[in-house]
Amino acid sequence: MSGTWTGWIPVAVILLALALVYVPLGNYMARVFSSEHDTAVERALYKITGVNPKGKQHWMKYASSVLAFSVVSIVVLYLLQRVQGHLPLAHGMGAVHPDQAWNTAVSFVTNTNWQSYSGEEAMTQLTQMAGLAVQNFVSAAVGISVAIALVRGLANREGDGVIGNFWVDLTRTLMRILLPIALVGAVLLITQGAIQNFNAPQSFSTIAGGQQSIPGGAVASQEVIKELGTNGGGYFNANSAHPYENPTMWSNVLEIFLILVIPVSLTRTFGKLVRDVRQGWALLATMAVLFFASFAVVAASESSLGIPGGGAMEGKEYRFGVIPSSFFAVSTTMTSTGAVDSFHSSYSPLGGCMLILDMMLGEISPGGVGSGLYGMLIIAILSVFVAGLMVGRTPEYLGKRIGISEITKASMYLLIMPALVLAGVGISTMLPNTRDSMSTTGPHGFSDIVYAYTSASNNNGSAFAGFGADTPWFNISLAVAMMLGRFLPIIFALALAGAFAKQRPAEATAGTLPTHRPQFVGVMVGIALILGALTFLPTLVLGPLTEALQ
Repeated sequence: MSGTWTGWIPVAVILLALALVYVPLGNYMARVFSSEHDTAVERALYKITGVNPKGKQHWMKYASSVLAFSVVSIVVLYLLQRVQGHLPLAHGMGAVHPDQAWNTAVSFVTNTNWQSYSGEEAMTQLTQMAGLAVQNFVSAAVGISVAIALVRGLANREGDGVIGNFWVDLTRTLMRILLPIALVGAVLLITQGAIQNFNAPQSFSTIAGGQQSIPGGAVASQEVIKELGTNGGGYFNANSAHPYENPTMWSNVLEIFLILVIPVSLTRTFGKLVRDVRQGWALLATMAVLFFASFAVVAASESSLGIPGGGAMEGKEYRFGVIPSSFFAVSTTMTSTGAVDSFHSSYSPLGGCMLILDMMLGEISPGGVGSGLYGMLIIAILSVFVAGLMVGRTPEYLGKRIGISEITKASMYLLIMPALVLAGVGISTMLPNTRDSMSTTGPHGFSDIVYAYTSASNNNGSAFAGFGADTPWFNISLAVAMMLGRFLPIIFALALAGAFAKQRPAEATAGTLPTHRPQFVGVMVGIALILGALTFLPTLVLGPLTEALQ
């Protein structure tokens, strides 16, 4: 299917579906976050938890709420893994060892879902449902909440510094957006053959005369939020290449659609909340240019190799083929999802290089749920600042002045990820035991390490297959990269939200830089490429680019 025009049908279906839901879903999410009314269920939750839904938070209070909620989540998930063998639905599994439990707890709370274990062999059904699947929901909701807080800071016309209420944003995201879509999506996955049960592993005889254990589990319900929340952690080690998680071509289409639908539609939400939908279109156009440029490179690289007419099929499912697999790969690396239906380590050197670069851009096109939007807004802010310096105008974005304080926060946001990646890779290459974790030596082995720290620092979670990350060093260091790569950018994004919320918007004049025109889209694309491609060029040369030349 991959070598003919039919391989493009799933891509066309996904793009058409995204176009159809863009306006209604974007408008709906804008209403969710601007409404003054709470549902009966939400009011009951606020009463139980002691939350004042009318309370307003400045950025420091909002940030402390995010951090407190996340720290408690890490501790609870860690403890659940350590005692899972004594809880129901264990089916003979024991406790997860400490450094892996730490890595997994941080991974799922930070929306990374990096897995240094085989899900069906390490985690009990209760841990999968009550621990991992729950964090799939709440970590996604945290990202969306932070994005909305930054949008409120830009849209604030009162100058009072208020950016919302984290607990209200979290609750509304869960109850009004994620849960309803996940319910429908899970049912659709079940109709395609994804399993949903509490069965213990069953043993079957193989044709060769051996025995194979087939696990059960509540897979469809976890699979849907894995994609919808741009989480990526699979119930099974094979992730979305496993037939119980992703049974058919149409389930593959649904999963890619779920990965993209909220990040894409949030640009419309942004436009509605700032009262200028043209601004949302400009962000979407920037994301689209970067996305389709990456897809063109990956699809061309994979289609030009391997069997005649079939492309490079190593590491790919014949059920899906090269073009849909390439589209999934680009979607997952550009949205901080980390789910895979093919294995990126088997991609051509140029294709694999492009997937790494997708993450090095900051996963902003369209990025993760929430994180993609606030990441792209940081690019927009920096673009306004650079463009203002070039033409001698005072930098303003949506009427909010970008001064020394604002550009410092934006710059610190952008420096965090490169610092984590380069430090992690540099230290790891000097350790004597690192070679044992690499799938091979030479440039490809170096790419294993680069991919791992890029994935962790960007809260993506995918990996080059064959990289042995279940060691004390990688479990601990990658968890640190995930934690700092998630929460430091959130703090700077919220600090920016607070700074903008204290400003009253200035009226547009003849000297105001238009930020909704194609010229500004071009500037944002250029800034994104300069920050990503040039920052990491030496690293890419040592790994995938050298491999491609060889």
